[in-house]
Amino acid sequence: SGLILIDDKCVNNLHPSKRDVAFVFQTYALYPQMTVFENMAFPLKIAKKSKEEIKEKVLKASSMLNLDNFLNRKPRQLSGGQRQRVALGRAIVRQPKVFLMDEPLSNLDAKLRTEMRLQLKLLHNKLKTTFIYVTHDQTEAMTLGDRIAIMQEGKILQIDKGENVYKKPALAFVASFIGNFPMNILKFDVFNNSEIEINKQRISLPKQFDKKSVFIGLRAENFQSNSKDAFKLKVPVDFVEILGDEKVVHFRLNDQRCKGKFNADFRVFENEIELSLCISDFLFFDCETGKNLAFNC
Repeated sequence: SGLILIDDKCVNNLHPSKRDVAFVFQTYALYPQMTVFENMAFPLKIAKKSKEEIKEKVLKASSMLNLDNFLNRKPRQLSGGQRQRVALGRAIVRQPKVFLMDEPLSNLDAKLRTEMRLQLKLLHNKLKTTFIYVTHDQTEAMTLGDRIAIMQEGKILQIDKGENVYKKPALAFVASFIGNFPMNILKFDVFNNSEIEINKQRISLPKQFDKKSVFIGLRAENFQSNSKDAFKLKVPVDFVEILGDEKVVHFRLNDQRCKGKFNADFRVFENEIELSLCISDFLFFDCETGKNLAFNC
């Protein structure tokens, strides 16, 4: 329900062909019998543009997407990344007001996705056109989006810049969804309205909570604080993942599983590590509503 406005003009009742919107499909949707040039030229041909204009726009788009050497090939002769670039080129030649992209990189392997993310970012910077981009990949959302809308069951939970969504999530769901490692969301009982207990160590909270318990959110990188206000805590380790320049350590706080990201030289002693935590890194969420207790949302 509601209105769709493009440049302040309502397009709800316009025929799709009149809305000046280009769609990039998840599955490329290229015509197998056509060459790359013909695929990219197709929307212009349907719009009855002149041959000269079609050639000019296709060559401009192909140059932008590094497809000049593939214009005479059929889709079956291309890699997945090349096919996706052809699908992008077919949308670009129309010079639409809005690009709609439905998980365009989900069919690519990890290396190609990384390369195509860069291509899309450069493309957006060149075109200066609105992209509405659907993805389940948090890295894509954070790297590509000027603004991110997080949705759950058809409802928008938060819209903001990626940095703000990461640092100031409105809800526990948003906090656990955004980030290369999902935020650790842990439930703690509150004592005397201002204390919690972590592995039998009492910790004073920065504010009073009129609640019996709260969810506390901690990012994977928050367990090795250099702050002078940090407190130390020894915890048991379940296992360690070595990732070259860093370690991911799986451990327990109050018997709740956590994941922390540490430097490669971080030491683990006899299945135990010492954490360095700073209260200012804690995020507090309501256990019933999931809302961030730091601000009204």
